[in-house]
Amino acid sequence: MAPHDHDREDLTLPDLIEGPTRDLTSARAAALARSGDHEVDGTSGDPRGRQLHDQPSGEPGGRRQEALGRLPATGGLYRRALLGAVPGLGGRRGRELPAVELTVAGVPVDPAHLAAYDRVCGFRLADRLPATYLHVLGFPLSLRLMTAADFPIPLTGVVHVANRITVHRPVRVGETVDFHTYAENLRPHERGRQLDVVLVGSIDDTEVWRGVSTYLGKERAAGGGPRRDRGDRPAPPATTAQWRVTPRVGTDYARVSGDHNPIHTSKLGARLFGFPRPIAHGMWSKARCLAALEARLPEKYTVDVAFKLPVPLPSTVAFRAAADGTGWDFGLHGARDGRPHLVGTVR
Repeated sequence: MAPHDHDREDLTLPDLIEGPTRDLTSARAAALARSGDHEVDGTSGDPRGRQLHDQPSGEPGGRRQEALGRLPATGGLYRRALLGAVPGLGGRRGRELPAVELTVAGVPVDPAHLAAYDRVCGFRLADRLPATYLHVLGFPLSLRLMTAADFPIPLTGVVHVANRITVHRPVRVGETVDFHTYAENLRPHERGRQLDVVLVGSIDDTEVWRGVSTYLGKERAAGGGPRRDRGDRPAPPATTAQWRVTPRVGTDYARVSGDHNPIHTSKLGARLFGFPRPIAHGMWSKARCLAALEARLPEKYTVDVAFKLPVPLPSTVAFRAAADGTGWDFGLHGARDGRPHLVGTVR
């Protein structure tokens, strides 16, 4: 399938955030229009004077809880992140993790949005949510946390290096999810600092899903920490399937995920951050691998991946999977050069 016209052209800087990668599906936009309501990013005023501010409550684990009335809109948060990267406008970053836990209650699943996500990632259309979908559903809450002025790692240029998701039981369309998110385990790395952003989904006060995303913030003065093994790269394993990954994957996944990082959607945006061309979202790569194993997944499991080298757009990737008696080992690598993109397990 040929890419959209906007996949073949560089976007302007304003279009890196808005325009063809807006995350509102037609169903969500129609629902907002019918209700007379609209999404807010928690930073700008509500033109109707009905802005929902954070409501502090409790202090679990030493963190201050802030309850949001709804999920933030991602567009304003990305604009904030880009402005924060401009010298003189970004201010000073905190050196410690923010002692805050953001929460939002009663998040519904839009069936049209779920179907669009399933199509982009290769899942079957069903009312049972893929494990990676709840990461997307709650992502705006984590993004709000990561774009705060005192967050120790700036969002621009951050590298998503690993993701672990635990499914305690299947979640289905018609259920509403309560989310909370916080950051933990700030630690040195040979190229800067790493931390974990935890996102938890609960239904009726019972945890049903947990995601842990590990991010690396590169810094000129490296923070020490373990060094990578720079030995010879092993030969790639036998291939189970090959997939052609087009530039459309970057823009389509941005729409359904709300992750509008320009390194995935624009040649200009990718070049600004040191990539010769756009790269696929890491969570798309994880979801695509999980979709290939969908019929073999149990009711409860943990899927853990490490992101290696980016998947350039376009490219052809090779997927492999092998059962080991306790679950699955899987990976993604370049079909031509064998360069590793992702390694993971299901247990």
